[in-house]
Formats: sequence, C-alpha cells, structure tokens
Amino acid sequence: MNPLNSVLLEGNVVRQPDIKHTGKGTPHCSFPVASTRYWKSESGKYEEEVSFIEVTSWGALAQTCRDKATKGRGVRVVGRLQQGRWKDNDGKMQSRVSIIAEHIDFKPDRKKEEAEAAAAAPAPSDEPDMQHLAEAAATPTQEKEEVTLPF
Repeated sequence: MNPLNSVLLEGNVVRQPDIKHTGKGTPHCSFPVASTRYWKSESGKYEEEVSFIEVTSWGALAQTCRDKATKGRGVRVVGRLQQGRWKDNDGKMQSRVSIIAEHIDFKPDRKKEEAEAAAAAPAPSDEPDMQHLAEAAATPTQEKEEVTLPF
C-alpha cells in the first residue's frame, strides 16, 4: 500500500506572502493561513479554535499567490504535509509541519469587489428620471376581468 499524504485546508490569509527565489531562480512563496474550527461543548456553549498553518507554493503558483493572496482573503489549499526539523541555538530538536500547496482556490475579494462596484455605480441624482416617468404615463393601464370559477 502506498502512503497517502494529502490535505485540504480552508481559511483566511494572515499576512501578505513572502516571495523568494532559489539559487536557480525558482520562485517560492510562503504565507500563514488561519483556519477556525467550531463545535458545541457538553455544556452547550459554542467553542472555537484557530490554527495557523504555514503554506508554501512553488513556481507559477507562487507568483499567483504573490498577486492574489491578500491579507484576510479566503483560500482553499490542496497539497501535502511536510515536516521540517532542525536544531535550535540550544541544541534542542525543533520541528514544524507546513503545507506544500499543489492547488489554491481564492475566494472572491469582497473589499475589492465592493470598491469596484461603488466606483462603477452612477452618482445619485436629486432630479427625477424624466424618461422613466414619461414611459409610465404613456403606457395604458389594463383593467382586470372578473373570472368565475366553475365549482
């Protein structure tokens, strides 16, 4: 049996991504995602727990993240887990689990959409829409017929 290492994470970008390049020029990008889990405790109180998970992307996906992953924006990350291990300054072993992204869906950026909609909307006017009023006055009203039902 082949081991399976696959993860799906939904959450919000915590900070703007850092993009760097390897010695050979390959771009890679890292940013944390906050994912919140909600549940109802035995006492009936709703609880929540927030996890902050580091996400790393490579190549073209890293460049896409640089352009689209803005602070607070919702994301769905598909990838694999990777555990990094190192010794700290005191010689103690440390480790961190992160996600190596293979695919990222970006949820709509509501703030950007609202700003664009506000900019595109016509300015409100105090003058009545004369064309609309003229068309309404020219349209004849129809009288309703009385319908009798056979039962």
